[in-house]
Amino acid sequence: MTMTRRDFLSAAAGFASAPVLGGRAFAAALPREADIVVIGAGAAGIAAARRIQAANRKVIVVEASSQIGGRCLTDTTTFDAPFDRGARWLHNPDTNPVIRLARGAGLDISAASLGQKVRVGRRNARAGETEEFLAALVRANRAIDEAARGKADISCASALPKDLGDWAGTAEFVLGANATGKDLKDVSVIDKVRAGDRNGAIACRQGLGTLIAKLGEQVPLALSTPAGRIAWSGRDVTVETPAGKIAARAAVITVSSDVLTAGNIKFTPDLPKRQLDAAAKLGLGSYDRIALLLPGNPLGLERNDVLIEQSNSTRTALLLANIGGSSLCSIDVAGSFGRELSAQGEKAMVAFAVEWLTKLFGSDAVSTIKKSSATRWNAAPFALGAMSVAAPGGQPSRKILAEPVGCLFLAGEATHETLWGTVDGAWESGERAAEAALRKIGALKEEPVASPAPVAKRRRHAAPGAPIN
Repeated sequence: MTMTRRDFLSAAAGFASAPVLGGRAFAAALPREADIVVIGAGAAGIAAARRIQAANRKVIVVEASSQIGGRCLTDTTTFDAPFDRGARWLHNPDTNPVIRLARGAGLDISAASLGQKVRVGRRNARAGETEEFLAALVRANRAIDEAARGKADISCASALPKDLGDWAGTAEFVLGANATGKDLKDVSVIDKVRAGDRNGAIACRQGLGTLIAKLGEQVPLALSTPAGRIAWSGRDVTVETPAGKIAARAAVITVSSDVLTAGNIKFTPDLPKRQLDAAAKLGLGSYDRIALLLPGNPLGLERNDVLIEQSNSTRTALLLANIGGSSLCSIDVAGSFGRELSAQGEKAMVAFAVEWLTKLFGSDAVSTIKKSSATRWNAAPFALGAMSVAAPGGQPSRKILAEPVGCLFLAGEATHETLWGTVDGAWESGERAAEAALRKIGALKEEPVASPAPVAKRRRHAAPGAPIN
């Protein structure tokens, strides 16, 4: 489907008082020193650790949750098919390093052929209605592009044409909540326009969480080991965990922007206000999935069909049906409505999914539900949301957040100016931060000053048609 979507969501894991050693196992307890310590074992953290290993420097990754992957989390036990609770797609097969690495690791990577359907009540949209919807999306995109050329960074909502007719609400859902996890009133036009291409939808049959875990197999790491305090200077850093302290010459920190601003990790001295303000302007959107097992294909949809509805209400969703040819369907909720629904708990989320499908397909279609599950990323203590989204005026904060602070180097999708909200953006940011940390400790030569790279042109998000994580 092409409905922009970058989804990194998850089920929370609890704190533990002792580390569970993962990746490349340690001989005994948690190491007490390293050249560089990495905080977080998501895509950015694993990328950083692998880069540091490649430079023959000692690295240790500490991860607060009980598994590798961060916002890439694959559930392989609830259903017969792998269920990506977080990031679902990879993109840009010609340039995405994660795709090459995944294939090298023996995982099944292939283009996902996504069907595209729009529902009007209990019927599919007619050809003329679909054309009207596509035209509304094109006009909305053009208006956002034009607004981004102005002097002020305004909200995407304020840039929209006022005459999108019956498709206004649907266009806002596709471009806002479904694409970013936030309503368009909370999204910077510049951030939206500078988002790099999300070409193609590339799937990993085993799941993206499985993929990141596979790439982290040889990385020295400690799971269930939250970093409670980080004491830092321009020369060294000490990371305090329930399992002990780790002394290092630098640290790469890959936690989400919301975890940074929540103060879950204490810094001594405090992080500069410049970085904290930047993180606050890159707050995470809300994006969750309600998974239903529907044997017998009662919805009458094809493998990997993506469906949205014509709606002027925020109380709507996106359906990915028969995932990978299985009986598993995902109803995705996002933005302000998704956040409110998620706060009510899994029971309320499943009830909404049943109500929504009944409205579109009738009660018989949901009478065969055999099993259900829902993600609640906003409640996951080590994530606190889905993907970062710049508030109006906040787009420069991505570059600010990536600036070195003493011997600290921040990474993660929030620090990528064009590939934010994507796995490859997180991966690239981790490698970039690792190289900066290696230069800091003298393990790499100083990088020559280069001219600024051109900003990637945003791909037009047509109607169902531009899949994203």
